[in-house]
Amino acid sequence: MSGGDKLDFEIRPNPAPVSAADRAALLANPGFGRVFTDHMVTIRYADGKGWYDARVEARAPIPMDPAAAVLHYAQEIFEGMKAYRSVDGGVTMFRPYANAARFAASARRMAMPTLPEETFVDSLHRLVEVDREWIPEGEDGSLYLRPFMFASEVFLGVRPANEYLYAVIASPVGSYFSGGVRPVTVWVSPDYTRAAPGGTGAAKCGGNYAASLVAQAEAIEHGCDQVVFLDAVERRFVDELGGMNVFFVYDDNTLVTPPLTGTILPGITRESVLTLAADAGIRVEERPVTFADWQADAASGRLREVFACGTAAVVTPIGTVRFPDGEFLVGGGEPGRVTMALRQQLVDIQRGKAGDPHDWVYRVF
Repeated sequence: MSGGDKLDFEIRPNPAPVSAADRAALLANPGFGRVFTDHMVTIRYADGKGWYDARVEARAPIPMDPAAAVLHYAQEIFEGMKAYRSVDGGVTMFRPYANAARFAASARRMAMPTLPEETFVDSLHRLVEVDREWIPEGEDGSLYLRPFMFASEVFLGVRPANEYLYAVIASPVGSYFSGGVRPVTVWVSPDYTRAAPGGTGAAKCGGNYAASLVAQAEAIEHGCDQVVFLDAVERRFVDELGGMNVFFVYDDNTLVTPPLTGTILPGITRESVLTLAADAGIRVEERPVTFADWQADAASGRLREVFACGTAAVVTPIGTVRFPDGEFLVGGGEPGRVTMALRQQLVDIQRGKAGDPHDWVYRVF
């Protein structure tokens, strides 16, 4: 890495930041992903030079040549995490080093350079420090952080690029689903799959999400909030939702989630849920679940709860499952006890309201 083992960030304050009054109006109801802070982070990379020119600067459009490699061959990865106002008046992030490790794994899969984990976390820290006034108050409010990297080299040959741009932007957000925490309705896609063995399913790259959008649109057409994907080989096993991992809670105190076999994104919230459930004495299993079993176990009552989890939505109960031949309810369509307890525990840890036995909370200040 250029400049030794640590990059020095140049701070260039935005000369025309949003006024305090306008910022307060925006934070009153920010929605999700539509309001952005005054600054962003940028770091550049070039073969033979390494990482260089680290800045915190005014958020602005990124100039791009029409032959930039990302526009043609989609070398792009990203992450998602949040900064929170803690109960003691400080600001925290939740497991940023886990996101840093996943970002590096995604980079390796997409033939991109890896950003050192300390630099990744430092970039988040510096942006949050500069834009701390943009963090909303209230239990549903947080500052969503979006680090991303793309191939910026200007060329049209099919090979890994030699130049990249890493950036971080921030967006104050409220609840991911409108109406707050409620059981969502999901659509089980009969035609589309998210990822195949040997593909990029375990990488957090834009192409995976682009491939899911037609299925998500189909879900909305059927009155659903999210799409559920089955495996690409047999079309029997549950993989994940369009942007979240899925969990099943059974009447024998067992929590089950599909295993990480390369087609499912290894969610940070997923791993956290597995750990917290085990701490609570719940038996946790990572094993395949067929859609047929999901339906049959819901009908028999053996399956008590189903929920989805991810950074944006935290833990969200699933109530109605819809598919081309009909629909069924899980747990009477009401939020389950285990689901809501795990959600509350995660929220409390993230905001400093509960103990942190696994040292997951990173204090910004």
